[in-house]
Amino acid sequence: MFYNIIKNFFLKKNVIKRLATQNSLGSNDKVLTVGVLVDETYFNETSQLVERIVSQGIQESNISILVYKDKIKKKEVINEPFLSLKNISISGEIDKKEVNDFINTSFDLLINYYDVNKSGLLLLSTKSKAKFKVGFDTVDKRVNHFIIKTLVEDFNEFVLELFKYLKILNKI
Repeated sequence: MFYNIIKNFFLKKNVIKRLATQNSLGSNDKVLTVGVLVDETYFNETSQLVERIVSQGIQESNISILVYKDKIKKKEVINEPFLSLKNISISGEIDKKEVNDFINTSFDLLINYYDVNKSGLLLLSTKSKAKFKVGFDTVDKRVNHFIIKTLVEDFNEFVLELFKYLKILNKI
């Protein structure tokens, strides 16, 4: 437990350093590829969220998902690539290949689908090479280029608002 407190402290310092040097301007490219970073500690309906995104015109083959959980039980089965705080070193290095592939993919849109400031999720969001990042208003404002004010449980409203503004911004 004490190790996790120290680890979170150093990860937060790493995130703050990355936020200071991060480009705050998103790109004007059209949205073709989408990455979804989900905190499944509080939100379990990832497949329904993806279905809503697909219903808005994004091809399912162009959507990548990364799931974050605080604790993963030994017999728990997760279908998508996943990550927990255990997979992140104290210096912010990640030891899973599929997570590093997700971070290094240059998505046109990254949906940060979490509403709690967790150092592991913030680190993933700041390390991501995505061109345009979208998230909730309860998360640090410097992480995302575009913020939507809604509840995590109401993914239908989130997706509708997101695509409404993506059309206004001429990204679709």
